[in-house]
Amino acid sequence: MGSKWKKAKVALGLNLCMFVPRTLDDDSPPHTVISERFSDAALLSPANWDTASSRPTTPATSFHGLKLSKSSSKSSKQTCAICLTKMKQGSGHAIFTAECSHSFHFHCIASNVKHGNQICPVCRAKWKEIPLSGPSLDPIPGRVSPSPINWPQNDALMAVVHRLPLPNPHRDLNRRHVVPLYQASEPGIFDDDESLNHQHAFSERSPCNKNTEDTEAVRAMEVKMYPEVSSAPGSKAYSNFTVLVHLKATAAAAAAAKRQSLSRNQANLAQISQTPRAPVDLVTVLDVSGSMAGTKLALLKRAMGFVIQNLGSNDRLSVIAFSSTARRLFPLCRMTDSGRQQALQAVNSLVANGGTNIAEGLRKGAKIMEDRKEKNPVASIILLSDGQDNYTVNGNGTNHTRSNYQFLLPTSISGGDNSAFLIPVHAFGFGADHDASLMHSISETSGGTFSFIETEAVLQDAFAQCIGGLLSVVIQELQVGIDCIHPNLSLVSLKAGSYPSRFLADGRKGLIDVGDLYADEERDFLVSVNVPATSGNETSLIKVKCVYKDPLTQETATLESEEVKIDRTEFAGQAVMSLEVDRQRNRLQAAEAMAQARVAAEQGDLSGAVFILENCRKMLSETVSAKSHDRLCVALDAELKEMQERLASRHVYEASGRAYILSGLSSHSWQRATARGDSTDRSSLVQAYQTPSMAEMLTRSQAMLLGSPSGQRLLQPLLSYRSQPSPR
Repeated sequence: MGSKWKKAKVALGLNLCMFVPRTLDDDSPPHTVISERFSDAALLSPANWDTASSRPTTPATSFHGLKLSKSSSKSSKQTCAICLTKMKQGSGHAIFTAECSHSFHFHCIASNVKHGNQICPVCRAKWKEIPLSGPSLDPIPGRVSPSPINWPQNDALMAVVHRLPLPNPHRDLNRRHVVPLYQASEPGIFDDDESLNHQHAFSERSPCNKNTEDTEAVRAMEVKMYPEVSSAPGSKAYSNFTVLVHLKATAAAAAAAKRQSLSRNQANLAQISQTPRAPVDLVTVLDVSGSMAGTKLALLKRAMGFVIQNLGSNDRLSVIAFSSTARRLFPLCRMTDSGRQQALQAVNSLVANGGTNIAEGLRKGAKIMEDRKEKNPVASIILLSDGQDNYTVNGNGTNHTRSNYQFLLPTSISGGDNSAFLIPVHAFGFGADHDASLMHSISETSGGTFSFIETEAVLQDAFAQCIGGLLSVVIQELQVGIDCIHPNLSLVSLKAGSYPSRFLADGRKGLIDVGDLYADEERDFLVSVNVPATSGNETSLIKVKCVYKDPLTQETATLESEEVKIDRTEFAGQAVMSLEVDRQRNRLQAAEAMAQARVAAEQGDLSGAVFILENCRKMLSETVSAKSHDRLCVALDAELKEMQERLASRHVYEASGRAYILSGLSSHSWQRATARGDSTDRSSLVQAYQTPSMAEMLTRSQAMLLGSPSGQRLLQPLLSYRSQPSPR
């Protein structure tokens, strides 16, 4: 055991506790605990993870406090001083050992201290740390339990109660002089990425990109269209008639398509992954400037540990840390057990000091993506910062204005200069002092999202929601074509949010470049056309053609919809507005109001910004959707109200209002979930666009905190389950 603890201590430095499963080749007593103090990464060390050759002797788990006794063998014979029942190992109840060495059932002590009581019920000693009580994990009534993906997991890692250190200026000052573990010189070209091990047989076989026309084998999408009214008088012409184009990436169909495609290529089965998702190349660009010292850095390390834990063995990760300069901690490597250990040790080596040079961090992150020898089908960059770029934007005599942030992005990310290479940057603004305008601009230009991490403790949940999407990409390079059918019909507008759109063929054809879709993700676009008068019984309006690529098989597929038509009546009657069309009109009008309010606020007119949002709320309340108590309409109203409150004063707007509005705009313009305020809380109405994959990963993140009995019940099967090596 000594060597295992030595490996663990190399990866640790802060105060946390962990459970290490006993293995068959381990002669030490079960549930031996560590008396030293550890850091975030130690409890995540792969030396303590399950492997194919190890088996736990019991599925029960014991959770210990921060000053741990040398042995917990006596704890199983103790009586909980709160409920007066025996604390027996294997009973399915977690056990908490306080710093005074007295033990209790975790759910008993969590309930006892939830109102701030930090006194031991036995010896009356005052505790410095208490068990965390996190959000409830009870399922929402009516919500289907999501299970879209077989997430890779190492279950011993989940058996953790985190202890987050309070900021200590003296400790943090001393820590700034600690030499990080990873300061090796960097190569000039980042072409040292780990090999993909030939896992993508389809990308190498011939023919590579076989085009398959609208077959069930590759149909991973649904297309529906809704005219604003189903019938209209034939004698009347319409100059701005709206049709809703609704798209959905169907996870079940995508998985079936992959299975059928696999069955057609039995000779390659030994070479390819059987996991029904595409592996990811992920680069995280992390701010470690001086303002990140203390709890922020501890939370960042914990969140990165969660990301590393949930990446599969074919996913690859590299980490860039930036302050006054930027450095690559390790090359792009696969998240095998050894890869995870390297990643966790590197993340744990981070210390906070210096200024904030976001541009340099992004430059190196983009260089990793540009220089890599091999490429996984999905690629993305995660950027996190809590401050202002004081090197490129504000310093060193630069002539750039603060409103022009595009120059921060390398062309390989932004797609500038007609570059076909585009990597989305998902930006996370951390705390009240980050540059929300910069972070939003970076994400918007690259095709990523901007999330506002207002409360430090939700950082891990925000990361979880993001990677829940990245690990579920089922559609890539999606392009939507809209064609007019009636000879006298022409397109008036394409309302596609931030997605690039354009007209072709004298306005009778339109294209929308959508890109990637996550499993079960939906997109809604409003197409306006001019409808001529006619003497016929019906008018054919438009049809849609979708062309996309399967990220795993690399096959290109085409899906064509049926024509959408409206009946033409002789007499005008009461037109019934489509609820689906009305709902999306409300979303676009709310997003437009948010953008206008932001412009007014930036000009110093906070009362005018509040007035714009109030008018939008009144307009929404009179719509068909509102009268039908549509959930999206209710959520939009709640979001607009929250924005009004964050415009109460200049101080409030600068601290949180700007970032909250921009993260909302990012979410609605891309129709993709972002974190803002309480948006990752299950009780929040602001959960628009969250997919089952994201919800599943959020559940995992929240379960790690073990904040409620329901969370412990959810976690217990994970702890007792022995994961097998993923078939790759």
